[in-house]
Amino acid sequence: MSRATDLPESVINCCVYTQQGQRIDIALDAISDVLARDDGSFIWVGLYQPSEEILDKMQEEFHLHDLAIEDAQLAHQRPKVEAYGNSLFIAAQTVQRVNEQIVYGETLAFLGPRYLLTVRHNAALSYAPARTRVEREPELLALGPSYGLYAILDFIVDNYLPIVRHFHDVLLQLEKDIFSEDYRRDIITRLYELKRELTEMRQRMAPMQDVVMQLSRSTSPLIPDEVKLYFRDVHDHAVRVNDSIDAMRDLLGTAMSVNQSLVTLAQGEVVKKLAGWAALLAVPTLVASWYGMNFTNMPELHGRHSYFAMIAVVAVACIVLYRYLKKVHWL
Repeated sequence: MSRATDLPESVINCCVYTQQGQRIDIALDAISDVLARDDGSFIWVGLYQPSEEILDKMQEEFHLHDLAIEDAQLAHQRPKVEAYGNSLFIAAQTVQRVNEQIVYGETLAFLGPRYLLTVRHNAALSYAPARTRVEREPELLALGPSYGLYAILDFIVDNYLPIVRHFHDVLLQLEKDIFSEDYRRDIITRLYELKRELTEMRQRMAPMQDVVMQLSRSTSPLIPDEVKLYFRDVHDHAVRVNDSIDAMRDLLGTAMSVNQSLVTLAQGEVVKKLAGWAALLAVPTLVASWYGMNFTNMPELHGRHSYFAMIAVVAVACIVLYRYLKKVHWL
């Protein structure tokens, strides 16, 4: 999908879709002229980290509310739906993997009777695939800009799924490492990091259920009944993502508890072995300490075979104690 060369850098797309689904690229100054024509077409503008001047231009062309433009400039909005006169303002959180790191972004959308304006901030993937998908369905594109909004939200929610699957694969590997023979400190560290990442993802994804649910039940004429069915499908996807995140968070909590229990058991085994060897060493130590005393009259002190007899007694005692400790798994 090509981009008009005369558009500012932050304006990714600016085009008109006719009732027949035909796309026509236009300049920013032509937006108000197109909206003045009552021909059933609608405008879709896509921005990426626009400057204040570009947003002011959008406000002028689309007659957007000051508060909505302020939100779009500041970004960092929680997922929400707000009505401003005859338009809706929608904020959504986006996610993607960059260099094996999970990074978040934001998409703000303005929906009007004949326009859809999307503003992306930070780590937000291009919506070119969503546009391409919509343009392949001219009969649905005729439903208006609300169908384009559905395509954007569906793209955002579906982009969470591969990241959730990645977390699931990481969790499976960590579960194998937990039950390995060797204790590794990095396992518990990775478990904690994974749980923290899932918690942050849930905080960003959970409100999306409410956003999509509001749109699917909206009484606004901006969203026809035919499009509400599609928003319900996005809501189902959002619920599935949140359920998967919750399930993995529970598994991570269990994995961390199991790991702690295994570490405690391993430490207990080490203590038992040390205690067993200490008991074995205590037998000859005790005997040697007795006969190391400077007493004149001690049993067997002057016997001819006393030394060898004492060695035999100590050896037998140690062997008996060793076999007992092996039997009770202390050695």
